[in-house]
Amino acid sequence: MKRIAIVGMPNTGKSTFFNRLTGSSSRVGNWPGVTVELLGAHTILGGEAVEVVDLPGIYDLHGFSDDEQVVRSFLENNVVDQVVMILNAAQLDHQLPLALQIHKLGMQPILLVNMIDEADQLGIRIDARALSGSLDCPVVLISARNGTGMTAATDVIVDSMQSVTPVQPSELRAHLHADDEIVSQAESLVSQHVSSPSQLVRKMTERIDRVLLHPVLGLPLFFLAMFLVFQTVYTLGAPLQEAVAWLLELFRGWALDPLENVLPASVFGFLVNGLYDGVGTVASFVPVIILFFFLMAIVEDSGYLARAAYLTDALMARLGLDGRGFVMILMGFGCNVPALMGTRVMRSRSLRLLSMLVIPFSLCSARLQVFIFITTALFTPQQAPYILFFMYLASFAAAFLTALVFGRRLKSDEPFVLELPPYRKPVLFQVLMRGWHEIAHFLRRASTFIITGVILVWWLTHYPEGSTPGGAGTYASLMGDWLKPVLDPIGISSIMSVVLLVGFVAKEIVIGAIVAMTGLEGAALNSYMTTQMDAVQAISFMLFILLYTPCLSTLATQLGESRSWRFTGVSLAWSLGLAWVVSFCFYQGARALGY
Repeated sequence: MKRIAIVGMPNTGKSTFFNRLTGSSSRVGNWPGVTVELLGAHTILGGEAVEVVDLPGIYDLHGFSDDEQVVRSFLENNVVDQVVMILNAAQLDHQLPLALQIHKLGMQPILLVNMIDEADQLGIRIDARALSGSLDCPVVLISARNGTGMTAATDVIVDSMQSVTPVQPSELRAHLHADDEIVSQAESLVSQHVSSPSQLVRKMTERIDRVLLHPVLGLPLFFLAMFLVFQTVYTLGAPLQEAVAWLLELFRGWALDPLENVLPASVFGFLVNGLYDGVGTVASFVPVIILFFFLMAIVEDSGYLARAAYLTDALMARLGLDGRGFVMILMGFGCNVPALMGTRVMRSRSLRLLSMLVIPFSLCSARLQVFIFITTALFTPQQAPYILFFMYLASFAAAFLTALVFGRRLKSDEPFVLELPPYRKPVLFQVLMRGWHEIAHFLRRASTFIITGVILVWWLTHYPEGSTPGGAGTYASLMGDWLKPVLDPIGISSIMSVVLLVGFVAKEIVIGAIVAMTGLEGAALNSYMTTQMDAVQAISFMLFILLYTPCLSTLATQLGESRSWRFTGVSLAWSLGLAWVVSFCFYQGARALGY
């Protein structure tokens, strides 16, 4: 099978092109460094099966950062039939040197000059045919976001693969040319084949930035934008969640309830009251998660999150981080795992470790499900968005506090350089692909962690034999009694303490675990929750869920990225201790004030 490697600098649209070419749904975003691992997919080009590999964005083959080493290692150790180089049409003067490095290594790349639509708006004109002649390699103008030029690019790739000799692995460093020579050649090529206004003016971007990057109003406006996202998620998501729950209940009544007269009581209880109701309740929150990521994809694709990094850089610098750390925290809103992998774009190990300590405090989509469930059950529709927003603020506060505490030990002098992309109108195709990516991720977890967790909780609450389901004498009750001295001071009941234990595996299990333990769902489950906790206990419980420990996948990624059991252990101990102290202070303080 032939192999195509996609290479380019960060934020040139490599992943967008990869998705267009292969029909995949790899994560894309309008900021540098989104792709931090090898993304591969198989597709058919010219009637032939082809493997397409999207490599991390790099600035230079000389570099020593993890992402640059990944690219260099891949090219040195794998046969590549075709290298496809993606360049930003508005930044050819900066990006051609990397293309020349690739070309001078004998890799005969195809140059796809992306974002040509933005270049046109800026008055940039590129003579692709003349540039192709000077470089002696194909050059195609495309817009991967809009699909412009994709047919021509695909045809060139197919034709080239049939005639180009595969690139054999080699020692790249031995063949790299001097930087001065390459930069000089790139400047000459740009002067000959690219015409642009004497001063590039992005009028709309500059007008918007005068407001959104205002030194005083910038951060408040960003948090206001995030609050509006949460408000929209709750306002639109709650009815959608109820609709899905209604459909699941309808299916149960039509297809499953009749089995009660056929199956033994214990089997029916396990399959329907335990497994189906538990997984189904979790599944009912899928529309909420899709809506959240739909809105976040709009924010990301617009270029606003890169501005968030710029706005917070001064604050993060005082904590030992930089603007990239803030972006990684925002990436963690989706899932902590890819955000941890995203730290590979940082060259300083100290900066990477500090970032990996703060990322697990990001309020990920799994925690979001739990919080929407609890706020729906215990708070009014007017109160719920504010409670949800408070949890996000607590997430940021925990991250900042962690950076402040550990920043003195993990100091870094790595400079922070960020090129702000222009504002872009989100593309529906990308937003939908992002939504599908999250659904697929949820279904994969549902097939493993959630089902396993629900089964475990059902067993804990129904055994040993002879005990009252969910009552005294069950294994769950014994575990709750064991944890009572630790969790009573923060307002968490014995039955909810069992939920915390299984939530260590994956936060998505929490809702299903509550259903499996109680045998309730829908309105009956909401009513039950009001008997288990009041508003103060609910917030204390959510704070503990937010902070106490990341899921097993996150811990495994932390260990893999840090290559240190000691670091991972410190991270786990810190999060557990911080969760208990914060919940204790909130709960006892609220009770002391009479709430």
